[in-house]
Amino acid sequence: MERRHLQEHDRQYRVFLYVFYACAVVMASITFFGIYSMAQDWNEEGTFIMGDILVQTQVPFENFANLSTWLFFSCVIGWYCVSRIGWKKTTNLRSYRMGLLQIMLLGFTIICLYEILWTFTILNAEITSQMIVSGQTPDIDALAVDYPDVLRPWNLIFATKIWLAGAIISGHAFYLSTKPRKSVED
Repeated sequence: MERRHLQEHDRQYRVFLYVFYACAVVMASITFFGIYSMAQDWNEEGTFIMGDILVQTQVPFENFANLSTWLFFSCVIGWYCVSRIGWKKTTNLRSYRMGLLQIMLLGFTIICLYEILWTFTILNAEITSQMIVSGQTPDIDALAVDYPDVLRPWNLIFATKIWLAGAIISGHAFYLSTKPRKSVED
């Protein structure tokens, strides 16, 4: 069976479209909740930890997936749906535009992979150092790094998931941009 691009009249197209809309709602609501919570932390304490509230909040019940996991999942699934239903928008990118897009996507992929390795290295070092000092496994969800700004540290679990989502999306987009293009008539 030959795989073909989705058309607007296909039933699968609607499924991908509705799943994308659901992912967009999830991403938007988690983002607004995170921004609101961080703004509250900033007003009360004068500092916040980027993504900490998303790692500490579990949905739909205790000890289930946290909001950073839902954000990661909805970003990757939403991107896949967009890549399936939005293929017609990329058929008119030719020559230098496609070349520039490919270089940009390759750059994003490399940066995201570097950041994943960096956050994993820092996460491992933090866990190891705290185990040596206290003799117990630390609360991994609460580990943060004071980088790039001391007043605005990043939660390491959040950073790892977000950079992983970025690497998957930009890597997949780079892969799709290097595949032979079909015309809209095909």
